Amino acid sequence: MSSIVNHKGGGPLAPLIDTHIHLDSYPEDIGLAIAADLANSEVQSVISVSMNLPSCKRNLELARLYNGGIRPAFGYHPEQPLPSATEIQELLQWMEVHSEEMVAVGEVGLPYYTRLEAATRGEAWDDQPYVELLETFIAFAAKHKKPVILHAVYEAAEMACDLLERYSHPLAHFHWFKGAEKTLQRMAEQGYYISFTPDIVYEEEIRRIALGYPEHLVMSETDGPWPFEGPFTGQTTHPRMTSSVASAWAELRGIPLLQARKQLYDNAARLYGI
Repeated sequence: MSSIVNHKGGGPLAPLIDTHIHLDSYPEDIGLAIAADLANSEVQSVISVSMNLPSCKRNLELARLYNGGIRPAFGYHPEQPLPSATEIQELLQWMEVHSEEMVAVGEVGLPYYTRLEAATRGEAWDDQPYVELLETFIAFAAKHKKPVILHAVYEAAEMACDLLERYSHPLAHFHWFKGAEKTLQRMAEQGYYISFTPDIVYEEEIRRIALGYPEHLVMSETDGPWPFEGPFTGQTTHPRMTSSVASAWAELRGIPLLQARKQLYDNAARLYGI
């Protein structure tokens, strides 16, 4: 691990890792500029997660273009219509071919917001097809011993934990997690990781979670290009914002910034083999 930049307290600061970003979802010129600027942003690398097969292919292209700086994860985001059986098979076959180039399976999980929207419209909802799809991805991750990057919040996280435990797969990353204390306890006991976005600076629910979750199981992310509020209002989400995540987490936990950044880096490096 290289050390970069200095802080007011003196001594080198550890670089950071953005463990969850949709780099392929930015306008092409902005995405390429972000990738090229990583070395100047206190960020060693990013985990670029995928939405579907075209997204996987683009993230692989970016990873090959910026060797080491961009590490791709392949999967199918759950907050969209279910893929057909043919689409699922094509995606899994492609992932199998490129399994050595993927750092993780993701972004996968269970819909929460889509289900809420369906309930608001008075529409019937069936979780089972999404649960079966997630199980397919977790089985793939377990087979290849890859971390699985999960979109699973509130009660959906309980179902995700059930599947992870069924496959005895400990390499799980619940990104931008929100949920009940009992769910957090279950996740911590299983050694699952969570990550914080820049909203740790101003969002009380996230700050509460950050105060309690074990220090060796937390990481930084941006979920870009998703925009943030507070001091980030109007800004294009950039991996450098993980620096603000680290500073806020350090303050919450009452630990030196140097220690906080190293902990966040070490946790990500451990999970993703960086």
